[in-house]
Amino acid sequence: MKRSPAAGQQLSFRAKLENWAEGMDYCAVPVPAKITQALGTKGPVLVMARVNDSEPFKVSLFPVGGGQHYIRIKAKVRKETKTKTGDRVRMHISVLDRADVTISKALMSALRAEGVTEDFKSLPPGKQNFIIRRIDDAAKPETRDKRIQEAVEAARKRREKRVNQSE
Repeated sequence: MKRSPAAGQQLSFRAKLENWAEGMDYCAVPVPAKITQALGTKGPVLVMARVNDSEPFKVSLFPVGGGQHYIRIKAKVRKETKTKTGDRVRMHISVLDRADVTISKALMSALRAEGVTEDFKSLPPGKQNFIIRRIDDAAKPETRDKRIQEAVEAARKRREKRVNQSE
């Protein structure tokens, strides 16, 4: 099971929404073993997902060991679908190409201002997508701004690492 999941691959399944962290509002859905097998990897998989008939959202299937994945379902999606812990949900996922990275205007502007655009683009696509998703998922403008600055800092560190390796 070492191949990469095919971008565009679409899969559906039903599963029970589980509380994933005691005392926290963190819920996830277990991905059936047959879906993991169809994906062909035990590693993280970037997907566009839908719960029941929700708006699509970008998320990674995260591995938990033993060849099993989970999908985190944010409170916003649970509210939209009127679902709660213990409910059975219908999941639709479509595998995304990790190499397809879309940088927002706000992030691009911040990267350009600091002269680290190419350094950010030299990060692995999965890391870029993770950073961008964190920015996009911010509920408050100040959190979004803070995460944009964290992205700039990640690019700056990438530059320093490359400079140090070339010395």
